[in-house]
Amino acid sequence: MKPNCEIAAYYFPNYHPDPRNAKWHGPGWTEWNLVKAATPRFDGHQQPKVPAWGYEDESLPEVMERKIAAAADHGLTAFIFDWYWYEDGPYLERALEKGFLQARNADRLKFAVMWANHEWQDIHPAPRSRPYNTLAKGTVSPKAFREATNHIIKTYFRHPSYWRVNGGLYFSIYDLTSLIAGLGSVETARAELDGFRARVREAGLGELNLNAVVWGVTILPGEKKVEDINGLLAQLGFDSVTSYTWVHHQGLTTFPISSYAAMRDASVKDAEQFLTKYNRLPYFPNVSMGWDPSPRTIQSDVYENLGYTMTPILDGNTPEAFKQALMQFKAVLDCHPDAPKILTINAWNEWTEGSYLEPDMLTGMAYLDAIKEVFPRER
Repeated sequence: MKPNCEIAAYYFPNYHPDPRNAKWHGPGWTEWNLVKAATPRFDGHQQPKVPAWGYEDESLPEVMERKIAAAADHGLTAFIFDWYWYEDGPYLERALEKGFLQARNADRLKFAVMWANHEWQDIHPAPRSRPYNTLAKGTVSPKAFREATNHIIKTYFRHPSYWRVNGGLYFSIYDLTSLIAGLGSVETARAELDGFRARVREAGLGELNLNAVVWGVTILPGEKKVEDINGLLAQLGFDSVTSYTWVHHQGLTTFPISSYAAMRDASVKDAEQFLTKYNRLPYFPNVSMGWDPSPRTIQSDVYENLGYTMTPILDGNTPEAFKQALMQFKAVLDCHPDAPKILTINAWNEWTEGSYLEPDMLTGMAYLDAIKEVFPRER
């Protein structure tokens, strides 16, 4: 059976041991440590979130096999892995390379990478004092860019499950300003991206679908808003555009909780606008399951509206409300028959930002069931 809409969920791979994390936080540390330690920060705050599958090591193939099966069974097309490569090499790659690529059922689900080229800040957990300490810079030199993209070509693009969009290998970049700052200028960035395309062709792999993540509201420390986004997309030669999360486009207006329903309705209007905003480039709308970064704060601190990681949370993001969001976004795509039928979802497992499809002890598989109900497979 084929999908009537391709559904690609972002996958955050910080739930396995990593040498950098061991150096920064101690042996065996993973982001599960923050999930376990989370507490309610105000009246009515539902924390901690408890995963129904337990605190698993995602770099184990047998663990990833269950994730793949659940995603495929509920109508997902692909995982888009948040992918990290700094000047001195990779980070958090084992979920993909040891888990997904070694899984016996990897043929059931496509995968792609989004280069999460933002600064890695010391926010696990985050202190109240600012600015945060930078543990790894998001900018990389042309040399490191070529090393990273050669690794992608060799290790990922050749895999039969790599996701192609409009015939091209989907490769997404999170932060355009960081890309340009590292490579030196818009002109050198374009030259490096063109060189990447040429190396993909030389490898006999066809074309890229070079995708840009866009936003209007900065969230993470160090993020910068691009004023002339259309001009920059044209200069760099991108093929498509998407978003990572709703809160990148709509501010959280009330503290400590903001309405999921209000954010959903505003984000539907955003999607309608974005489908025709980006110089005729295809835009893939994003549906967010929730928002709650409080597990990334020091739990003994007073929870105040100080910006990431102390922000309002989205309240009322029940499975039913999420299903309503899917229905509204499906209607938007149905009204644009020439637009690619693709949705990105935040996220498969952003447990410490309160946005995850994986089952927890409170709602089970209800969020995945919502996807299956709204986007049934066609025979």
